[in-house]
Amino acid sequence: MKIVILGPAHPYRGGLASIMHTMAREYQRRGHEVKIYTFTVQYPSLLFPGKTQYTDSPAPEDLHIERVVNTINPINWIRLGYRLKRECPDMILMKYWTPFMAPCFGTVARIARRNGVTKVICQIDNVEPHEHHFVDKPFNRYYLRAVDGFVYMSEQVHSELTAYTSVPAIFSPHPMFEHFGSAVESLEAKRRLGLDSNYDYTLFFGLIRDYKGLDLLLRAWRRWMPERRRLLIAGEFYASREKYLSLIDELGLKDSIILHDHFIPDDDVRYYFSAADALVLPYRTATQSGVTQIAYNFSLPMIVTRVGGLAEIVPDGVVGLCCEPSEEAIEAAMQRIYEGDTLQRMKANFAEERKRFSWEAMCDKLLEVLSLANRSND
Repeated sequence: MKIVILGPAHPYRGGLASIMHTMAREYQRRGHEVKIYTFTVQYPSLLFPGKTQYTDSPAPEDLHIERVVNTINPINWIRLGYRLKRECPDMILMKYWTPFMAPCFGTVARIARRNGVTKVICQIDNVEPHEHHFVDKPFNRYYLRAVDGFVYMSEQVHSELTAYTSVPAIFSPHPMFEHFGSAVESLEAKRRLGLDSNYDYTLFFGLIRDYKGLDLLLRAWRRWMPERRRLLIAGEFYASREKYLSLIDELGLKDSIILHDHFIPDDDVRYYFSAADALVLPYRTATQSGVTQIAYNFSLPMIVTRVGGLAEIVPDGVVGLCCEPSEEAIEAAMQRIYEGDTLQRMKANFAEERKRFSWEAMCDKLLEVLSLANRSND
């Protein structure tokens, strides 16, 4: 088949680009012709909350990546739509995670599908965004009704999706991130990160947004205050940095917190997941989280809150603990996970549990949806 993947890719950084690269390689391995069309402009600099959208790493030599998508130029959307209409790929695979992309993606999809051959299939992260705006619903409606089929990664997303469209949709859990490499010995990881080897570390990892509940974790940490343990916070602030620094001061946690507040390059991720003995994701809201799939790769036990699809991914008592999104519940979960041999028992369960999360299965599901979409037009 001819497959066009439309979404983030090199030179853009982060987990979404890694996902598109991985799926492209899997389809290439199966003998399909794959191109990735990525952005000339992803977000205007004014709207991007981080320091940079780009990676310094070299472009992958095994992938065909073209920068052709400008999310803020309607003329570009129309031209790209007609280009794809002429190219007649069997599948355009889109990644959808924010309504900001809807006008661009929806216009491209609507034009490209007019050739009667191309189907637009979407791997969807979110329907309703974590941070709401008044344009969300009309933007979602415009894009989601231009798609022939979906693969969703949590039941919450499926429930929200059915309010907009009834085209084929199949569940496949978020695959495990494997491109970060293997774990290293804990002392070596601590040395690499400049951490004091006399302490143990609990990890909060990922871009810092208000919905991720870091404030709940800080308040829970203050209630607990373990003596020989530090909370390692690793990730770039996409929310007010000053607000969280003020809260750390207010709670008297400066000596108990290690803050690495910058974007963590792919090459360094394994050191954070090797230096820590548990991960905490205290989210207030969620659909799913790519961070849990990094933890699966490194067999790192985790604490997640019962929001969105997190409890579907992290079975309570098996590879982690599930709790309510409150400081009291998070404190209790942290105490429980460090009791007796709990960590060791959970680590032993990862080998079996991670079998659920393969890229092969995700790519199979996308092709299954494509087949359903083709049949629905017969």
